[in-house]
Amino acid sequence: MRDRHASRAARRDREFEAFVAGAAGRLLHTATLLTAEAPDGNPRARRLLTLSLARTYACWDRLRGEDPYDHTRQHLATRFARGAWHHHGVLGRFRPHPAGPLAPLTPQERLILVLRLYEGVAEQQTAALLGLSEDRVRAVCHRATSVLLHRARGPAPSVTAAKVVPS
Repeated sequence: MRDRHASRAARRDREFEAFVAGAAGRLLHTATLLTAEAPDGNPRARRLLTLSLARTYACWDRLRGEDPYDHTRQHLATRFARGAWHHHGVLGRFRPHPAGPLAPLTPQERLILVLRLYEGVAEQQTAALLGLSEDRVRAVCHRATSVLLHRARGPAPSVTAAKVVPS
């Protein structure tokens, strides 16, 4: 009996290690985008990922055919949203010091943008995961994209009159 449990635990550990080896890089990048930290200095993103992977490991046997990547991503997103709400009162108020490319966005805008555009999660799934309407998800995604595009362009160059120098 003990041997059966030990072999099951060893198989579970191998499966989970293989999953982490294949998915941890992308999940860390997702967490880094969510926390708006610089890619080389991302302690909040690493903690968020570690907690999400621990949750996935804890329920590994109960996944039964579910995609562990999807499960971990969902937990990552909900944990980020809950943490942003808990620490800052409202999901939209906190703006970190600019470090990452998505730093000018609110946590809600980052979350929706990362899920929709980086992870490719459908509007319906994003809305269900966050408890928002599809219209709200679409509007926030559009607003976040506009903020990033306008920031990337920068201010319009001023037009100055060229001086003509007589020869």
